[in-house]
Amino acid sequence: MVHKGSGYGYQKKREGEPRSCIRFKCTLINTIQDVLRQRAGWVEVKDDSEWDFYWCDVGWLRENFDHIYMEEHVRICHFRNHYELTRKNLMVKNLKRYRKLLEREARKQEAAKCDFFPRTFELPCEYHLFVEEFKRSPGSTWIMKPVARSQGKGIFLFRKLKDIMDWKKDGNRSEDQKDETQVESYVAQRYIENPYLIGGRKFDLRVYVLVTSYVPLKAWLYRDGFARFSLTRFSLSCIDDHYVHLTNVAVQKTAPDYDPEKKHHNDTVVGISSGACRAFRRSSSTTSTALSFAWMEGRWLIEVNASPSLTASSQEDYELKCRLLEDTLHVVDMEGRLTGKEKQIGGFDLMWNDGPVSKDDVNLDALGSSTLTANTHLGRTSGQRNPQPKTCECDSDHAWVVFI
Repeated sequence: MVHKGSGYGYQKKREGEPRSCIRFKCTLINTIQDVLRQRAGWVEVKDDSEWDFYWCDVGWLRENFDHIYMEEHVRICHFRNHYELTRKNLMVKNLKRYRKLLEREARKQEAAKCDFFPRTFELPCEYHLFVEEFKRSPGSTWIMKPVARSQGKGIFLFRKLKDIMDWKKDGNRSEDQKDETQVESYVAQRYIENPYLIGGRKFDLRVYVLVTSYVPLKAWLYRDGFARFSLTRFSLSCIDDHYVHLTNVAVQKTAPDYDPEKKHHNDTVVGISSGACRAFRRSSSTTSTALSFAWMEGRWLIEVNASPSLTASSQEDYELKCRLLEDTLHVVDMEGRLTGKEKQIGGFDLMWNDGPVSKDDVNLDALGSSTLTANTHLGRTSGQRNPQPKTCECDSDHAWVVFI
């Protein structure tokens, strides 16, 4: 445990003077370590040495953030209360809370647009509310997910209440059951029964966003991304087959015919830019900090992850993540080279800076928000022509986060 007062980042510099040496630590052994070690002027430090930049895990953050002092220029890669949106139950809770806030403020039209996440209930605490909804649509398919696990662990689909009897609310337990171990918290989510398919297979979309501040909100959208595919053709005839219904690489790579070189980039991702920008703005308007998006059809926000996977499963994946991380370090700008007025840095486009960012400096008051052309070029590299214009409807100075 590092105690408050053991200052990180004692290295001082004159205002406007670039730092000649950046001391970094990294807890991961994958692409981010490679990128950090290859960055000119950056030096890796070990153990309890002083550092300026730390790519830490959420466990370190939870244990140490409230017990250390950091100089103004020091950076870490997580916001402290990321769990408000990275836990599946809290994500839905905050999105519902935001929608109700809009309704109370008589902004019903905007509240009606907060429809980008499936109908969701937390079990066991909302079991009876879920049962009421379940009975309104008999025969529908639902998906159960543990609130704090990842990589597809613990997920299953169901159509009958008898399959989730373990999640009945604790208050309904008999006296003989009171001392039993409490069931793990799950979310029951309306399953998307008619998803978009490519080649008859289900897929989801991964979009990278970098947030450097939450108060005020400042977010950058990356131009590249990828899709994850299931190996088996989609069908609702067998809801127990995870190779059909889950696109998680951790699940799919256990299939006998898994081929890690079969990746789909750019062209698949281009089609979700409008939906992604719209939903990002709305979900980020809550009081939470860290996000990471998994999308279905560019329409549904499925979940939020605290730590995007940086382990490459192919050469193409490795090159994509290295580019992403190099550009992330350019935006974070530990060297102090930027002016702060940039709208594009590498593959990142500034999409929100305490308000929507337009491609050009236009008079938003004169044009009205409905005509805003967002500064986003998802799926385009820096050398390509801009796509057709699309209309888009914190608490710490030391942190930033990459979303996927």
